[in-house]
Amino acid sequence: MFPHRSFRCAALACTLLASCDALLSSLPPEDEILEGPIEGLNGAQLRSFLAGDEAFRDLFTPARGLGPIFNAPSCDSCHPGDGKGHPAFNLTRFGRGDPDNAARFDPLVHLGGPQLQDRAIPGYLPEVLPPDVVTSVRSGPAVAGLGLVEAIPEETLLALADPDDRDGDGISGRPNYVPVPDFLPLPPGCSCPGCQKRAEGCLRLGRFGRKATAIDLVHQTVNAYLHDMGLTTPQLLQDPYNPLVGSGSGDAVPDPEVPSSTVSQVVFYLRTIRPPSRRQADDPEVVRGQQVFVQIGCAACHVPELRSGWSPIAPLSDRPVPLYSDLLLHDMGEQLADQYPEGEATGREWRTTPLWGLGLIPHLLGGQAFYLHDGRARTLPEAIQLHGGEARRSAERFAQLPPPEREALLRFLQSL
Repeated sequence: MFPHRSFRCAALACTLLASCDALLSSLPPEDEILEGPIEGLNGAQLRSFLAGDEAFRDLFTPARGLGPIFNAPSCDSCHPGDGKGHPAFNLTRFGRGDPDNAARFDPLVHLGGPQLQDRAIPGYLPEVLPPDVVTSVRSGPAVAGLGLVEAIPEETLLALADPDDRDGDGISGRPNYVPVPDFLPLPPGCSCPGCQKRAEGCLRLGRFGRKATAIDLVHQTVNAYLHDMGLTTPQLLQDPYNPLVGSGSGDAVPDPEVPSSTVSQVVFYLRTIRPPSRRQADDPEVVRGQQVFVQIGCAACHVPELRSGWSPIAPLSDRPVPLYSDLLLHDMGEQLADQYPEGEATGREWRTTPLWGLGLIPHLLGGQAFYLHDGRARTLPEAIQLHGGEARRSAERFAQLPPPEREALLRFLQSL
């Protein structure tokens, strides 16, 4: 468990119930952690946030439905301190087929795909990879500020897309359209700014996940419960399939193992975690680094700021969202390619990872940084130099920077 989480929850309870000056004074500064509620929630909303926080770090056991095959026993395992996951809890997707077209790529559901569950409860067998498959290894992303990300209008993201690179800048970000699952409301006539009506049904703009394959936080949450923890919800009632055990290999706990009330609590929590705070934003070296970031082209994909639209949660409405991402798909080159297509994302494409909270990754992972989608990079220069495809020119410009400008850029990134 993240060491400050229980104290932060206790402090929030203090604000609701009584004065706890000694406890509050012992907490780390807000800009050194990710967790905590967005400013402006009312008392009832703060209580809902606390309930969701408890559910998010709830440690499941076999008696409560964990597994029978799984990757982690809690949400908190893959998102410590609401931050990026440690490689020890990396997830692996697998399949076979055309890396450039998901329609011709088989996620091998009949062999336990699309995700390898490498742990099992006592008496069961964990999954093993079938032979001759493509694998995609991924760390859990940070979850701070996701409610603001969800509230960004689809029109905003579509306006940033340039799939044919009409402006000739070498950047061709494009949206990922994914099928609307049965448990999400279907727009009447499949008519909405981020909707596309296809022969296979209604598709909507995805924005969550490494390849933007989840439409909203309900979609993301119930998928994580099922595939990461082997926990069924009212939205997804079938335990993961393990070919080593055979069909009907679910546990003995009645479904759904996670009630709709808990799903709602976790979704509310994810929507109301505050966004990461900047550090040393006014430092002249950091300001210079931000200018270099723009000059070498990083801001073309890592768009510094978007804006949320209307939200039923008032503190999320109509406010700046400095996430440093366009939430679109980009070809990232051969070194980062996983050859695993999803939705309309090819095996070379990834959603632009938001950079807010980047500077806290080492702090939340025991002092060691694990950058990129799979945690392979141990330093920021290494992460930048692995960028290819549409980001190749920016990576080359970074390598050519004079040392003072390079250091300023790194200082800026560490301030996020």
